[in-house]
Order: sequence, then C-alpha cells, then structure tokens
Amino acid sequence: MGDIRQEPSMEEILASIKRVIAEDGRAATARPARGSRPIEAPRAPSIEDDVLELSDPVTDGDGLVSEDAAAASQKALAALSAVAEKSETVPVGDGPLEAVVREMLKPMLKEWLDANLPEIIEQLVAREIARITGKSF
Repeated sequence: MGDIRQEPSMEEILASIKRVIAEDGRAATARPARGSRPIEAPRAPSIEDDVLELSDPVTDGDGLVSEDAAAASQKALAALSAVAEKSETVPVGDGPLEAVVREMLKPMLKEWLDANLPEIIEQLVAREIARITGKSF
C-alpha cells in the first residue's frame, strides 16, 4: 500500500493528446510528401448537362416479342381463363355427365400439368430457338 502512484487527471490526458495531434499536424503541413500535388476540387457539373427531362416518354426499343404476338398470347390466355371460370361454376351433380367427369379429373390434370408442363414448355422453346437460329440446344 505504500506504493501509491500519482495518476494524471483527465485534463492532463486530454492536453497531452491535443499536444501530440498538434505536433503531428504541424509536421505534416511543414513538409509535403514528395511528388504530391495539391488536390483540385472536382469541377461542378453544369446544371444543363445534369437535368433529366422526365416529360418525354422513354422507349426501351423493341421488346422481346412483337405487339401482335403479345396480343395473341393474351387473347389465348384470356380464353383459357374464361373456360376455367366457366367450368368452375358448374357444381358436381347439377350438370351433364361431362361436368361431373371434369370435376373429378381436375386434380389429376393439375398434378400432371405441374409435373410435365415446365419440361414441355422448355422443349417447345428450345425447338423454336433452334428453328430460328439454326442451332440445336
């Protein structure tokens, strides 16, 4: 217990840190590094060059498919959707035998389509790409 050291106060520590920082700052400004040039501020861009006019419509160019092909695809899908909605409105037992069979086959057809449709689409797309490009995939 007889070895009590006098610890510096918080003010003394802060003063020491400030002194070291000031000495480092003076040394750095006194002698610039060799080959260094003053850093120039970047030129501010012209406002006229920087403004994007949003009132003009932007077109991406040609799409992947033509407008006619897209419209035909939408029409076919709408017809398929209409048929699906029509078949859902006929309850089992209230219509002809075909409606009953359709309702019974729906789960099996859904399972088959889920299992096979992606592969069928992939084959058809690959065949069409091969036909267009002349390369087989």
